[in-house]
Amino acid sequence: MTRNVLSLFTAGLLFIGCAETQTGLSKTQSGALIGGLVGVAAGAATGNHSAKRILIGGAIGAAAGGGIGYYMDKQQEELNKELKGSGVQVQRQGDTINLNMPGGITFDTGKAAIKSNFNPVLDDIANVMIKYPETRIEIQGHTDNVGSDADNLKLSEQRAQSVTTALINRGVESTRLSPVGYGESKPIATNDTPSGREANRRVEIKIIPNPAK
Repeated sequence: MTRNVLSLFTAGLLFIGCAETQTGLSKTQSGALIGGLVGVAAGAATGNHSAKRILIGGAIGAAAGGGIGYYMDKQQEELNKELKGSGVQVQRQGDTINLNMPGGITFDTGKAAIKSNFNPVLDDIANVMIKYPETRIEIQGHTDNVGSDADNLKLSEQRAQSVTTALINRGVESTRLSPVGYGESKPIATNDTPSGREANRRVEIKIIPNPAK
């Protein structure tokens, strides 16, 4: 029976890989499925091959495998709700949540002081971050290519630090936060048009699962 379980385990992993690619299976779903398969294999490996023991192992493994993805899913749901209509884009890459804050809604041109009308949005972001403490947060400043490299780098660093300070003042632990400026080095659009340059002038907040937690 152990040989049969291992064969099913291998086939299951292959199936999950195909399903994630072809049907958009979420990281939470694939994590839970993989965890379940691991639990099944562990249950069978105990030497007690009863269906009950194997099913229990599968259930435990599924809960553990889906944990990180589920935790990030819930944060994303709350951020989508809180930031709807704010101009902040909530995006997901694997288990990382990315908040794209266009410079036009957060800062005046060439300035690093946060606009006063953006403070309620930062309140909402901080509240969700505090509610979900098992993450680390990278605050990235970006600019367009207008001006010198040195000036753009300095401005991006100052803007990242402004957002970091604002979050700390709202109760987010400073040890979770890492501000960094990239200047004009990471554009997401062309700098040849006004709309492209506007898109590149931004602050991004990356919310990343903390493996140490």
